[in-house]
Amino acid sequence: MNKVYNSADEALNDITDGATLMLGGFGLCGIPENSIATLVKKQIKNLTCISNNAGVDNFGLGQLLHTHQVKKMMSSYVGENAEFERQLLSGELEVDLIPQGTLATRIQMAGMGIPAFYTPAGYGTEIANGKEVKEFNGKMYLMEHALHADFAIVKAWKGDTMGNLVFRKATRNFSTSMAKAGTITIAEVEHIVQPGELDPDQIHVAGVYVHRIFEGKDYEKRIERRTTAIN
Repeated sequence: MNKVYNSADEALNDITDGATLMLGGFGLCGIPENSIATLVKKQIKNLTCISNNAGVDNFGLGQLLHTHQVKKMMSSYVGENAEFERQLLSGELEVDLIPQGTLATRIQMAGMGIPAFYTPAGYGTEIANGKEVKEFNGKMYLMEHALHADFAIVKAWKGDTMGNLVFRKATRNFSTSMAKAGTITIAEVEHIVQPGELDPDQIHVAGVYVHRIFEGKDYEKRIERRTTAIN
C-alpha cells in the first residue's frame, strides 16, 4: 500500500462537506498548516472540527472560521479567537466545550477501542446536562463517550514512507492520540525518510495508524504569545 502523497491537495482529496475532522495542535504549536490551508482553498463546508482550540484570528483553524466553513467546534479552549466568540454569540457556530482532560481521554479511548468511560470532571456543571451519572466509592462521575472522526489530520517532524511518525518536543500534544482515532489518518511532515532511517525507540506513532503521509512546505510556525521578559 502506497501511503505517500505528493501534496496536501492529493492527501485530502476525498474530504467532503459535512465531514468530522480531528486536527492536532495546541494553540499554534504543531498544527497541520498545509492541510488547513488546503481545506480553506477547497472551500469544504459544514465541518465538525475536534481540536483543543480554534487557532487565532486568520491563522490555524481561525482561517476556516473566517470563511464560515466550520459548522461545529468541539474544543477545550477558544479564548484567543475573536471571530470564534462572535460566531458563538450570534448563533452561527455550534460549540461543544469539553474539559481538556476529558477531551484528551475521549480521543484516547477511541484509539483504544473503548466506547465510554466515567470521569468526575464536569459533574454538577452544565457539562453534565443529559449525561449518565453514576456513583463510585461515594463520588459522582459522568459517563463520557469516545470521540471518533472521519479524518484525523496531524503534523509531525519526520515520517517514513510506511507512516511511522516522530514529533519534536511539545508538538506531539494531542496528535499522537488523534492519529489513532480517525477512520483515515493523514500526516503532514517536514521530512519524509525511508524505512529504517528512524530510530525505532524514537517513533511516537506507529505506521499502522497512518493511512496517508505527505511532505509539507513553507511552515510559518507562529508563536501565539511571544514572551521575551518577565517583570
